[in-house]
Formats: sequence, C-alpha cells, structure tokens
Amino acid sequence: MSTCTHEWQMANVRFGLIAFEKCFHCGSVRTYFSSEDSLPLGDEYREGDHFWSRVETAQSFRFDLQCTRCGLIEGFGELMGLMHCTGCLEDCPVEQQRRVLERQRTWLVVAFGFLPQALTSPLPERKLAVLTEFFNQRRDTSRSTIKVVPFNLIPDLSRCAGEFLHDVGMLSQEPPAERKPLFS
Repeated sequence: MSTCTHEWQMANVRFGLIAFEKCFHCGSVRTYFSSEDSLPLGDEYREGDHFWSRVETAQSFRFDLQCTRCGLIEGFGELMGLMHCTGCLEDCPVEQQRRVLERQRTWLVVAFGFLPQALTSPLPERKLAVLTEFFNQRRDTSRSTIKVVPFNLIPDLSRCAGEFLHDVGMLSQEPPAERKPLFS
C-alpha cells in the first residue's frame, strides 16, 4: 500500500469523438471512442441480429491520471465522459444526492463508462475517488468541492436529460437546440 499523498495530473491525453449507436431492432445503445476527426451521423450497418445506426457524436478526450510525486498511473480507459446533472428527474437518486450535496457546496459530476459494458461493470469506487481527488486538489475547497458518482445510480437512462461535459457547439454562434433525453 502506497503512503504517497498523490498529486494527480492528466497523462496519455487523446482527443477524438464519442460515437453513440442505437439498434432500431432491439433499442440497444452502445458507445465507443474514435480518434477520427469526424464520424457521419446516420451511418448504418448490420451486425448479427442488430441494425446499428450512429445517432450522435460528441467531442471528447481520454486520459489517465499520473501522480507527479510517485509516478503511479491510474488508467481511465473505461471512462467515456462526465455529465452534469440537470435535475430533470425528481425521483432519481443522482438528483436527490445532488440536492443534498448542493447545500454543502459540493457539486456533483456523474462518471459514465462505455455502453453496454459499463451497465454491468461501472467504474469502481476507487477510481471515482481518484477522479474526485483530481478535481478537488487545485480548488479552493473552502468555497466548494466536487464529488464524482457513477452513472448506474440513474434508474432510467432513457429519461435522463443530463448534459455531458464537452465542447460541441462552443464555436457556433447559434443557440443550442432544446435539450433532449440522452439515449432516446
């Protein structure tokens, strides 16, 4: 067991796109990371009993965290992205936790893994704790803190209207379109 008080920095940063695909036959959703500059929406293909269509892409990046003191690398290959909870579902455990934490000046961030693998193997608590440490280590924590929680606390992803933290549309002068559920 390490006695190091880790000081994390991003390492192995890779930029690209997250692709969201949906099977119109069974309704399954899957995601993956691509280092390509663009992925056309509507790209369709068949794989076994599935009829996949690319329905969304989002600019993103992947990274690991490395301790600047001891050199330990914590890999985050299974992390698809981070999401801001918008409070869209009153009965959602994430929203309930967000309201409690907000009174303590703690802002909640939801960590998403790649689908469908993350549905059965979400990010372990240890990695959520490392992400939480990373986001708080350079903050004035007397003012506020950040807590990272797993997405599998959301009971119905098809109704969630949370917002992934990414920069799609940041260069556009057009206002963003109406928010839609994540996986509809």
